[in-house]
Amino acid sequence: MERLIVVHWSKSTGPEPIIQYPPTPTPHFPSKELFLKIWALHELDKDSSIIQFIPEMEQEQYISIIQKFEGEIYFLVVVYDKKAELEKIIKDYQGDILAIVSKNLIELVNTNKITRAISEAFYTIRDYSKLEKEENLLNFFKDKIKFTILQILRNGIISKADLNNILRKEYGFSTLNIDLLLISFIRENLIVKQNVPGSKECYFLVKDLVCTRIPPKVLTSSQIQDDIIGDYEEKLINFYMNYDCTSEIENKIILNFLMDKDNYLLLRELREKSLSVSTCLDLLNNKEDLFNELMEKNIIYESKGRVFLFSDVRFIKFTPYYLINKLTKRYKNKEISFDEYLTHLKLLTERYNINNNLIDYEII
Repeated sequence: MERLIVVHWSKSTGPEPIIQYPPTPTPHFPSKELFLKIWALHELDKDSSIIQFIPEMEQEQYISIIQKFEGEIYFLVVVYDKKAELEKIIKDYQGDILAIVSKNLIELVNTNKITRAISEAFYTIRDYSKLEKEENLLNFFKDKIKFTILQILRNGIISKADLNNILRKEYGFSTLNIDLLLISFIRENLIVKQNVPGSKECYFLVKDLVCTRIPPKVLTSSQIQDDIIGDYEEKLINFYMNYDCTSEIENKIILNFLMDKDNYLLLRELREKSLSVSTCLDLLNNKEDLFNELMEKNIIYESKGRVFLFSDVRFIKFTPYYLINKLTKRYKNKEISFDEYLTHLKLLTERYNINNNLIDYEII
C-alpha cells in the first residue's frame, strides 16, 4: 500500500481531494480525471461500496470505498503499486477492514482529529496486510491497549461508551480511536457488536484466545532416524503426560517465547523439517545460550547433530464458557440488565446448541 486519499464529491465541481497520507512536501494528488473515473465505477456498481480501478500503462492501482456522511458523499482511495493483487486484498482479508476504517475516517473529516485519524488508518491497513496470521494474533498480547481491551472483554458484555471510559479513567489511555482498535477483534471473530434494548453499541466476547504449546506433528520414518525415534517419542510422551499448560499461560512463558523474532523464525522452519545444529544457530543469530535454553524448556530436541521440534507453539481460539458464571454474578449484582445478560448467554450457547459439546476450539 502506497497511500490513502480522502476525496469529497462536490455536486457543482466534482471530486475534491481533501487530505492524503503519507503527506508530501507540496500537496500532490492524482488527476481529477482519475477521480472522475473512480466515481464513474461507483456509479456503475451501486450495490457495492468498494470498487477497484486498474488504469492501463500506470504504475499505480486503486481501491475506493464510498461513504455518505451528513448528506455529503466521500470516498477513501487506497493507492497500491502495480504488483498488488487487488481482488485478493478485498476478498481475503481487507474488505471489511477498509469498510470500517473508511467510515470512521470520514466521520472525522471536518474535525481537528482528521490528521491523526488518517495516519492511524494508514498503519492499520498497512500493518494488517503485511503480517502473517500468527503475528496478527500475537498483537493482541504485544499491544498494551489491545491486551487491556481483551482483559476487559473477559468480564462479559460492555458498551462502547463504558469501554471508552474505563480505558481512559482506569488505565490512562487518553487518546483513543475505539473503532480502529476493535477492527482486529471483529476481523478475528473474537467479538460481536450488537445493540441491546436500553444499550447501544455493545460488544460481546464470543471467542477467547490463548497461546500455548502443543505436541508437534507425528514424524514419519523418513523424517527421523530409527535409532533416534524411540528416545524422541518416549520423552515426548512423558513430557505431555505431565504437562500443565495453566501455569505457562498465566506466566506468559510461551507467549514471551513467541514474541522473540528469532524464536519464531526457528519455529516456522522446524515445523516443516528437522535442521542441523549449525542451521538453527544461524537462525538464532548464533545465540548458543538461547539454543540451550530452548532445549532445556523442551521446545526443541537435539540428537546426533539434528534438531527436531519438540513443542509447537500455537494460538488457540475457544468459546469462553467461563463467562456464564461471570455474567450470572454480574446480573445478580445488577451490573447488567436482563437483556444484556440473555443476549450474551445466547451468543455463547449458539455453538453448543449446534455441536452439543462444550469442547469448542480451533488451533491456529
